[in-house]
Amino acid sequence: MVDRVGGVRDRFTRERPPGATAYPGGDGHADHGVGGAHTPKEERAVKLLVTGGAGYVGSVVTRMLLDAGHEVVVLDDLCTGHAEAIAPDATFVRASIHDAAQVLTPQAGFDGVLHFAALIAAGESMVKPELYWRTNTVGSLALIDAVRAARVPRFVFSSTAAVYGNPATVPIAETASPAPTSTYGATKLAVDMALTSEAFAHDLAAVSMRYFNVAGAYLPPQGAGIGERHDPESHLIPIALQVAAGRRDKLQLFGDDYPTADGTCVRDYIHVEDLARAHLLALAAARPGEHRVFNLGNGNGFSNRQVVEVVREVTGHPVPVEMAPRREGDPATLVASAERARTELGWVPAKPGLRDIVGDAWSFYRQLHA
Repeated sequence: MVDRVGGVRDRFTRERPPGATAYPGGDGHADHGVGGAHTPKEERAVKLLVTGGAGYVGSVVTRMLLDAGHEVVVLDDLCTGHAEAIAPDATFVRASIHDAAQVLTPQAGFDGVLHFAALIAAGESMVKPELYWRTNTVGSLALIDAVRAARVPRFVFSSTAAVYGNPATVPIAETASPAPTSTYGATKLAVDMALTSEAFAHDLAAVSMRYFNVAGAYLPPQGAGIGERHDPESHLIPIALQVAAGRRDKLQLFGDDYPTADGTCVRDYIHVEDLARAHLLALAAARPGEHRVFNLGNGNGFSNRQVVEVVREVTGHPVPVEMAPRREGDPATLVASAERARTELGWVPAKPGLRDIVGDAWSFYRQLHA
């Protein structure tokens, strides 16, 4: 079932509005406005579908796409997203990705899809695998079918570092052999593989962005910020902030017997703004008939204990910690090599420091609970 809010227009202008950044006009390269190194043959604003645009990353990317002058339709069933996070100048369609074909019609004239809609809790995926396969993999395949039928040329996928499992070496490059240790990682890897096949068979220009740990918040000069608001919350930094703010009694850390310096998991944290900018670059860099894969991380690993200490420093509040057993499917260390994104996309993180990431997350948290 599709619930249209504001309607989905079937005819969109292809003329570039004043102030809009450019988008490649069929030559596979972007101009400097979108982040590439080449000038396109034709400059134009485009019409894009963003699935999961009411979620954390999807809503930030939507805002950046709109600010770049593009038309954006957000498709989200609000199962985990927040309606108030959807940019008011985007068209909103409340629907499941299983029903994407009702929006992605040939007549609608979409130029690309950015696919964020998914379930993301690795621990939950181990006890509810059928839910994750149905949502993340079957739903994505339905979306890819709709993309093919509507002849949409470009597809950017929100993948994950969880596809690598316990890597043999770190930092992890895109050439590392995938070996997911969670159902969540396996469902995302299945979609990555499907996109490789789709690009080869049907000339799709596909890009997978393998995120490491996304955190921080988007804080515009005016208006409300966008940050993490999962329900239930499962990510370390927002939970630690809840403890610092007195909304939780203590923070559970899962496992202190990993083969790391302090026994807790080590992760690579990336600011959500830096991550979102990479998607605009990837959209411009997508090439017909190719499936390109990029890791997105800062290349620096921080243990869970180190993250907690930074939260204490930034907030000025205590964060009591209780150790708990390991969670099934959690790798010991995930640290990115993002050299490919830096070299091929020209992507450079603007906020690589953990204090910046935690500081922005804390600012958003206080704004949210003011």
